[in-house]
Amino acid sequence: MAVVVTAALAGTGIATGAPHAEPAAVPKHALTGYWQNFNNGATVQKLRDVQAQYDIIAVSFADSTATPGEITFNLDPAVGYSSAADFKADIKSKKDAGKSVILSIGGEKGNVTINSDASATAFANSAHALMQEYGFDGVDIDLEHGVNSAYLTKALRQLSAKAGSGLVLTMAPQTIDMQSTSNEYFKTALAVKDILTVVNMQYYNSGSMLGCDGKVYSQGSVDFLTALACIQLEGGLDPSQVGIGVPASTRAAGSGYVDPSVVKNALDCLTRGTGCGTFKPTKTYPGLRGAMTWSTNWDATAGNAWSDAVGPHVHNLP
Repeated sequence: MAVVVTAALAGTGIATGAPHAEPAAVPKHALTGYWQNFNNGATVQKLRDVQAQYDIIAVSFADSTATPGEITFNLDPAVGYSSAADFKADIKSKKDAGKSVILSIGGEKGNVTINSDASATAFANSAHALMQEYGFDGVDIDLEHGVNSAYLTKALRQLSAKAGSGLVLTMAPQTIDMQSTSNEYFKTALAVKDILTVVNMQYYNSGSMLGCDGKVYSQGSVDFLTALACIQLEGGLDPSQVGIGVPASTRAAGSGYVDPSVVKNALDCLTRGTGCGTFKPTKTYPGLRGAMTWSTNWDATAGNAWSDAVGPHVHNLP
């Protein structure tokens, strides 16, 4: 049976599960990995099995309910936990090890609609209830069916007010979502800049896109990673709020996989000015947050080759 928690707990002020502990600070340079709460052919992991290189673990995914904006979490029996308590214990263990564990909202199939004051409040209340119940440090916004900047911003601000300054807030927009500061996703990121941890854009399943120099770049290259990151870096986000999101293996996405060496070159190009392709940024961004992958499970399927290569490189950025 799936374990379900809904917003009925919201507003009670009572922690109903794992005891709340002050979250660890996200490192200056961080590796983010999505953990699959389902079995799609990748290695099935429990949270305790997630490679130690990951600083932020995004539990994928929350589910929507019949109430607009409200989210819930259903622990998939396929993952192999005997109880919700066992899952919560793994979250606490990761947090005790200095990691941040957050709940991802959306994904390819998930669709949470936040387009009114009521739905914004329902989101904030239910997300905070799940943080209290499970010990999540925050949320990841991975909405792939469009967002309403005004109301998503309201929802995230309400959640921040409830959760406090320790809230970890990440985003994983598609490349098309961050092409312009007039895009709803980009507008949201800028509107919550003061509480935003990192935007790990998905540089895959994308095709060709414009770089910040107005030229077209194709996915799968160092130029694609650097020229598109430049749009965010020059568009108002702090370097610490920009990360490079890529698949952990060729099986993890439909297209856009790059060898870890390409990710390392892109990180070096943006932070040190070395390892660039034909695109060279006009300045360096040594504060760049790091990199993200989908997923820790696909990484494990490939022998953790991605995190073994990219993790130490991220942690050794200037």
